[in-house]
Amino acid sequence: MISEKPLGIKAYGSIPHLPSSRLGTGDHHCHEGQARIATEKTRDKHDYVIVQEKLDGSNVAVTKVDGKILALTRSGYLANTSKYEQHHKFVEWVEDNYYRFYELLMPGERVCGEWLLQAHGTRYALPHEPFVAFDLIYNQRRLDFAGFEYRMLFLDFMLPKVLHRGKSSFSIENAIEAIKTSGHGAIDPVEGAVWRIERKGEIDFLVKYVRPDKEDGKYFPENNNGIITYNKLK
Repeated sequence: MISEKPLGIKAYGSIPHLPSSRLGTGDHHCHEGQARIATEKTRDKHDYVIVQEKLDGSNVAVTKVDGKILALTRSGYLANTSKYEQHHKFVEWVEDNYYRFYELLMPGERVCGEWLLQAHGTRYALPHEPFVAFDLIYNQRRLDFAGFEYRMLFLDFMLPKVLHRGKSSFSIENAIEAIKTSGHGAIDPVEGAVWRIERKGEIDFLVKYVRPDKEDGKYFPENNNGIITYNKLK
């Protein structure tokens, strides 16, 4: 019998915000030293910085447990136990793509990503499938970006648009300029960006920036007379 929380933990935690980023409920800022490394100056040649477009959907995951492919919500529960229709649609999509996930994942691994079927605070006219992967995790350790990218693209999974990658930092101003054009068909302004800092082939830390005027859940049915707004799909 599979428990409602198969991994016994959350599928994904929270990423701290850069100092000028807009905080949501329960959010917190990163350490000032991390902000400097990400946006001003890297420590030395061993730092590697990847910056990607931040997507605005439902944080979900897919894992392989006891040979079974399971769809999870961010909190780690089986997605088919969610009260939200979009998560049940996610379960159906995972079932339709069962063999892609089965080939992708080793036992105990989970791939985490954004489920973009329903509009949250940003509407999209998606040029690709509604799942965009941003991390592959095993035993609470993230796979390095090069390895993650290779495994995902080999099976035609979509990743967030890369705004910058290299040994130099990337300023918030540069990120704001880069997200003026979305890589995912955003109709509204892009929410922000995520910085991934690697060091000697290991993930050191992640930080993010969310624009100050971002409205969480702007298109949720409870804010729109019960109407669910779906993103346009390919």
